[in-house]
Amino acid sequence: MPNIIDVKLIFTQIPALLAYLPVTLFITVLAMLFGVILGLGLALIKINRIPVLAQLTALFVSFVRGTPLLVQLYLSYYGVPVLLRYVNYFCHTDFNINSVPSMLFVLVAFSLNEAAYNSETLRAALQSVSKGQIEAAQSLGMTYMQILRRIILPEAFVVALPNLGNTLISLLKGTSLAFVCSVVEMTARGKILAGNNYRYFEAYISLALIYWLLTVIIELCVKFWERKIAIPTSPNIPSYRRGKLL
Repeated sequence: MPNIIDVKLIFTQIPALLAYLPVTLFITVLAMLFGVILGLGLALIKINRIPVLAQLTALFVSFVRGTPLLVQLYLSYYGVPVLLRYVNYFCHTDFNINSVPSMLFVLVAFSLNEAAYNSETLRAALQSVSKGQIEAAQSLGMTYMQILRRIILPEAFVVALPNLGNTLISLLKGTSLAFVCSVVEMTARGKILAGNNYRYFEAYISLALIYWLLTVIIELCVKFWERKIAIPTSPNIPSYRRGKLL
């Protein structure tokens, strides 16, 4: 009987794939970081309804959410060099377009994609903060930035954390598309390994196991932080509230 599925190979090639895990995590962490920062800025622009910027933000979010991530990667891969050519022409600079690392294209595409989705998550979380708390802080003489830093952002983060965790998981899995920009991460390495022995099924099972384990780890971390920063909703009622003083 022919060896249809090589079970041993599924596990023996996992170390070779894990060697490229740092690349996958590098893309995931940086893209998520930039995506949260940019998403927060976009959310604040929409909440405060800043003229022109609010309309541009809505257009950007609509475009990113309405186009596939794969297309966005291609736009970044071919668009960044075009942008640099215009910068060289109008600003009289001398950027070497051919020396731009492929990782830059990937980070630009993923960061902008995350920013668009995170902006909606963060906007909803920011608007969930009680206006009474904001008004109380204003009555104490706090500036908008102080209110944002001390009251709005901490409470909004608690609300946004579950959705941000889901976004992080989607981003981790989405990094498998980075190979279209010539970046070799785990999925690209799996394709290379499979091309050497034509065992594609085994290679993709190995990748699936790794991504599954990483997803479980992220879920556990998010649940841990949810419990850590959860706002108590049912504090113990003092005895005098029950009609007795003990």
